[in-house]
Amino acid sequence: MYFIYPSRVLRQLDRALALFADLEWVKLTQIDQCDQNRIYIADVHDFLAQSWECPTVVIACESEGSALSQAWQKGALAGWIWEDLPEQPYEELQKIEAQYKRNQDSRDLPAAAELQHCLLPKPIDLKNYQLKTLFKPSAYLSGDWYDYWWVDSEHLLFYLADVSGHGVTSSLLTSWMAAFHKRAHSPRYLIEKLNSMLIKENIEKHITMIAGMLNVKANTVTCCNAGHFPPLTILHPDQEPQIVNSNSFPLGLTDDIQVEEFYFDLPKNSHLIICSDGALEPFQGGLNEQFTQLIDRLKQSQFHTPEHVNDDIAIFSLKRII
Repeated sequence: MYFIYPSRVLRQLDRALALFADLEWVKLTQIDQCDQNRIYIADVHDFLAQSWECPTVVIACESEGSALSQAWQKGALAGWIWEDLPEQPYEELQKIEAQYKRNQDSRDLPAAAELQHCLLPKPIDLKNYQLKTLFKPSAYLSGDWYDYWWVDSEHLLFYLADVSGHGVTSSLLTSWMAAFHKRAHSPRYLIEKLNSMLIKENIEKHITMIAGMLNVKANTVTCCNAGHFPPLTILHPDQEPQIVNSNSFPLGLTDDIQVEEFYFDLPKNSHLIICSDGALEPFQGGLNEQFTQLIDRLKQSQFHTPEHVNDDIAIFSLKRII
């Protein structure tokens, strides 16, 4: 932090010099040489006259309420009075700095959300299949994630994951998973490799995931479930939904993860769906009741995400049309 030496004569300056003795004092003429990301403490008149955009705590005389008001409008972080400076100014400054950093983080969230969207996989043309996705964060950033890529000309690997918790930390792990794009050749390998990396880095988060691989020539799917709910579901015309359950642990809990593989055919008009648990939010009842209602809506193609959600929602949908 910098204390900007005031340009006007102030009888309270000696007390300020004593209170802020450990700060770096600079003259107005030196401002251009200062780090603009650090917090400034300055006389309100100098702040208004110089019009700098650096984060600033202004100090005014007790009769200068109008000047303080102008400083607030110009973006001052806080306002103090020369005649009544805090007895413990460093504690107050720490609080102001912490709030300033939180506000800066909030301002960065829209840009971070845009970047996260850019990391999602691009739509692809899939012969004989229709691939659709939905991605709706509860706030700016999401802890849900999906990805897909070609392993070779016949095999498409895909997954949907849900990182525990919400916010920036969880979203950082989705970016980490996005960096893993095309670095796996099977659902089992993907899950085991990501789990190993989580354990090795001692990241105090866990991830549930369903990973699968579509064989577009044989019209078959291999899939694994690492502790994810709702389970992978396949809708068949005029048949009961096929629910692919699993007892595997989420990623990041144990290095001895046991991954069970499932194999099944995808007949014409069958519809494979993976959802994050946020998709259950619009429905009433317990988890099983919510899941039943979700499947009924998906069968009728009538699932609509609420305008405002308390949990992230992601859906991966793969339908065989020929």
